Amino acid sequence: MSEREQPETTRPAVTPPRSAPDTPASAPETPPPAGLRRELPAEVPPAAPRSASERTGASEAPRQNPAPRPSTPQASPQPRAPQEPQKAEAPAADGPGEPALTGRRRLVNGLWPPRVTRAQLIVAVLLFGLGFGLAVQVASTSDTDSALRGARQEDLVRILDELDDRTERLEDEKQGLEKQREELENSSDQAEEARRQTIEKERQLGVLAGTVAAQGPGIEMTIEDTKGTVESDMLLDAIQELRAAGAEAIQVNGVRVVAGTYLSDADGGVSVDGNKIKSPYRFKVIGKPQDLEPALNIPGGVVQTLEKEQATVTVERSDKIVVDALRAPERPDYARSSSQ
Repeated sequence: MSEREQPETTRPAVTPPRSAPDTPASAPETPPPAGLRRELPAEVPPAAPRSASERTGASEAPRQNPAPRPSTPQASPQPRAPQEPQKAEAPAADGPGEPALTGRRRLVNGLWPPRVTRAQLIVAVLLFGLGFGLAVQVASTSDTDSALRGARQEDLVRILDELDDRTERLEDEKQGLEKQREELENSSDQAEEARRQTIEKERQLGVLAGTVAAQGPGIEMTIEDTKGTVESDMLLDAIQELRAAGAEAIQVNGVRVVAGTYLSDADGGVSVDGNKIKSPYRFKVIGKPQDLEPALNIPGGVVQTLEKEQATVTVERSDKIVVDALRAPERPDYARSSSQ
């Protein structure tokens, strides 16, 4: 049998092996993106049997590799990988070759040089004035209270006792006035009782006005001024302190001190109501000695002030002080008694 007459036998078609797509050998394979997977191309189904002429034509034609089918990536629901926290970027430098500015440096650059507006300047001046006023007020208050702050405990107790005695004295005076009122209301002869109380009141007012002599317990104070540094205001402070402590009659070097007494500086001494007196200054004071002496010796009081001026002060208590300097009664120019 000839070759053509031999029975034709069918042979299965051979599937050519798949070849990788033409890619440069040097380029590394790019991994699929995160969350995606690459699927292989679908299998090529086997070819149908062909005739002899088709097989002959197919053998003569050069075999070509089928082109790979591009794969379509499909997203698959895979869990997301935790993202790393982004790092804070370093502040950029102002110019090439300069170091990056830190937060502190930026703050300094924002504050200096200062950019002051007119409104800010006015507010600053007002705040400065307010602060200065508060400082002056605090300083003046501290100077006023400095004497008591630096006082010892026994000195503070003595001051409190003096205040208590003054309160007690005022309370006794109140009770005396109430007693006089009751006597006037309950007396059978109210006219006689009123006359008696009027005479007693006249004597008391005469002592205060300096028109009558007075005697009683009190103190004697002597001020030796060898340096000539004692001035009239210092003696006036002593008189005011004695009056506040309950002094009822005061005499200085033979001059009676009353409500209208004035003091002024004079050559080599002090003038009291126009009468010049010189050192030593002797005070005769009638009152309660237990109140008068502590009032002069309080911290920062009369005695300490005079001693700072290098003057010598002595205070002595006595059961009998005689104040015999008198003042002539003066008729007031405008004031008249309301009973006339």
